[in-house]
Amino acid sequence: MSLTGKLLRGAPAQPLVTHYDDAAGTRVELSVATMRNWAAKTANWLVDELDIEPGDRVAVLLPAHWQTAAVLLGAWWCGAEVVTRGPSSVAFVPPGATAAEAEVTAVASLDPMGRDLRGDVPAGSLDYIGDVRLFGDDYLELTPVPGDTPCFMGSTVDEIVTAAAARAEVLGFTSSSRVLSTLDWPAAAMDGFVTVLTAGASLVQVTNADPAKLTKHQEAERTTDVLT
Repeated sequence: MSLTGKLLRGAPAQPLVTHYDDAAGTRVELSVATMRNWAAKTANWLVDELDIEPGDRVAVLLPAHWQTAAVLLGAWWCGAEVVTRGPSSVAFVPPGATAAEAEVTAVASLDPMGRDLRGDVPAGSLDYIGDVRLFGDDYLELTPVPGDTPCFMGSTVDEIVTAAAARAEVLGFTSSSRVLSTLDWPAAAMDGFVTVLTAGASLVQVTNADPAKLTKHQEAERTTDVLT
């Protein structure tokens, strides 16, 4: 089973990722079912349009965001290895950025409501949201991803799953936990994302965190744990 299959196991209506951007003043909440749909669309797009296969390198050069979560889960679902540097088959970048070592560059709009680039696509790049929303809401994993497949920065699926489960136990995360995190991804994706989902917990991710607002976020979201 892919890493994504091990992470998206909660009840469909359960909140999975709630994303705040304190600089923009936005809040978006995605359930397990909604995030699963975005991840499936991403996996289908990567496989059908870009011919990504298990072990292929996918660079994720995005800040912590719900779109980044969809990219990570979609890449892992089809067996890709997520990297943050070096050559890659495709690189996901924010608007205005480039990826010189990637065969294909996909620009994520990072719009809180999931709007695409609205035609403002740099020459030679792809509009991630504009393209991926046309693909199916389910991904059929025809061939299970082997546990020894590279998954994240050189570590295999089995290694990531084992490490995340151990870390979740140390942190005391359970399926009833609601974790507020200001950690950035993908550099801190293990603690700030994978470990939380491994425990079956829900994540409140705060990007561009304003320290003065964190207590308010904790109270409003009824969080049980904090990662900073």
